[in-house]
Amino acid sequence: MRRTDRLFQIIQILRSARRPVTGRELADELEISLRTLYRDMAELIAQRVPVQGEAGTGYVLRDGYDMPPLMLTPDELEAAALGAAWVAARCDPALAAAARDLVAKLSEAIPEELRPYILESGARTVSFRPNPTEAFDTSDLRLAIRERLRLTFDYSDADNRQSRRTIWPLFIAYLEEVRIVVAWCETRQDFRHFRTDRIAALEVHDTPYPAKRSALIRRWEGMQKASGYRAREIAHRTPSNI
Repeated sequence: MRRTDRLFQIIQILRSARRPVTGRELADELEISLRTLYRDMAELIAQRVPVQGEAGTGYVLRDGYDMPPLMLTPDELEAAALGAAWVAARCDPALAAAARDLVAKLSEAIPEELRPYILESGARTVSFRPNPTEAFDTSDLRLAIRERLRLTFDYSDADNRQSRRTIWPLFIAYLEEVRIVVAWCETRQDFRHFRTDRIAALEVHDTPYPAKRSALIRRWEGMQKASGYRAREIAHRTPSNI
């Protein structure tokens, strides 16, 4: 195990422990010698990690410690890089820019020896489908979701039939082919799924809708489970249902 990984593991063990952990217990769990364990503890203390230890008692991690970015493991860094790459390739320009900024900030914050895990990751996203495009600023949609704001827009179904909808947006489902807004529709008085590339003239209202978003999502999830929907079916619903 790399030393950086061991330091991370020590912090994780101490964070989850309900009592002081002895050096011998730590060394046995990490499968290292006591001498190596003592060097690792000295390194953590040098990095200002608030570890306290007494002879015969054990080590504890003081409350309120937030793990710094440099303690991320290689797997966590690759996961972050892969997720950021997918967002940069498949999401709206504002979110894509945020994903690229995230990778840049992580690269600056972590030790130099860990940078290849995020800059030269062995996992990549590959897509042979065009990225969907919208006729509105998707940042407005994401803002409405965060702030629980009602939306009104013109919508075209699969047969190009037009309708005017007012919804309570819950979240955006990112599929390979399309992006879907899952919402409570005031017009239909039911949950509906709207493809973002069929939305036009989007208007964000100033007032929030009169319901808890988390409660609505739970209701939607219950209905999906009961009816056996699959995510892929959402993108190909019949015109009468979308």
